[in-house]
Amino acid sequence: MVAFSEMFHRLNPWSKDSNPISTTTASLLLVFYALSYFLPFYLSPLTRPSPTLSRDNPSVIRARIRSVCISCFCCCLSTFFILQYVADLSVPDALHYLGFWPLGLTESARALGLTALLFAGPLFLYLVVDDGWKDWVKGYPVKELWGDMLTWRNIVAGPLTEELLFRTSSVPLFLLSPLPVSRIIFYSPIIFGLAHVHHFYEFRLQNPRVPVFAALLRSVFQFSFTTLFGAYATFVFIRTGSLLAAFAVHAFCNGMGLPKVWGRVERLDGRGSGLVWTVGYYTLLVGGAVGFWKELWALTEGGNGLVPRSAFGR
Repeated sequence: MVAFSEMFHRLNPWSKDSNPISTTTASLLLVFYALSYFLPFYLSPLTRPSPTLSRDNPSVIRARIRSVCISCFCCCLSTFFILQYVADLSVPDALHYLGFWPLGLTESARALGLTALLFAGPLFLYLVVDDGWKDWVKGYPVKELWGDMLTWRNIVAGPLTEELLFRTSSVPLFLLSPLPVSRIIFYSPIIFGLAHVHHFYEFRLQNPRVPVFAALLRSVFQFSFTTLFGAYATFVFIRTGSLLAAFAVHAFCNGMGLPKVWGRVERLDGRGSGLVWTVGYYTLLVGGAVGFWKELWALTEGGNGLVPRSAFGR
């Protein structure tokens, strides 16, 4: 396989002189990919939500997973052909662009450790304050993952298919366009965020009594944090060149949820000093965020990145 530094000198994807595809073409393909991901949900009675059929119903989850797997396969195949026949890359280089090979086990572990820094407070709350470590010793989370369809969707199927479509299938297209890498990180995730806006319709179906404005605010908030996460996942994907790393980070964040950023911290059973738990939680939350920022580049450094570090202007 050609060394990636040499390949980028040859392709020079951030130059306007030798780009295999335009930014407009990459953008249109990404929009088409996103539509192919969620539009089929509304075409079949098996996946279409209704006031009496929730998206969390196991039968709906199974049908939707089948649908998005087909969409992801087609989108990945499409990008693979573009990399091979439009960008004229070899099969190994095309697979690297897609994040399939090398797997990036070390890069994935480092990216997961970096993300865990950001959740140092919530990890302390779950594992220490609420004795979550006892559940892990007994293997309860693993049993839940394999035994509960909703958990499987949220931790495995959802993150994996979204990364396959919005990172593996989409990011290489922009790397072949004139769009600078720094803008790719914040531009492509906007479509990722918009792809979650259809949940507004589903939420209204299931919760008709909730005011439209409140439901709209919920969707705006969801769009904001999914777009922000999409930017981080795109950064990790480009820096590590690993689908596994982006998936691991996505699955971990879905499992953790949004961190608690205000209020007193107490045990579920009320035992212990709430003040001690609160001070410990927020100290770790802030300290972890600082550590995350300081180690952002160091813990995503590796030899399999999709672009040289200089492409980020550093």
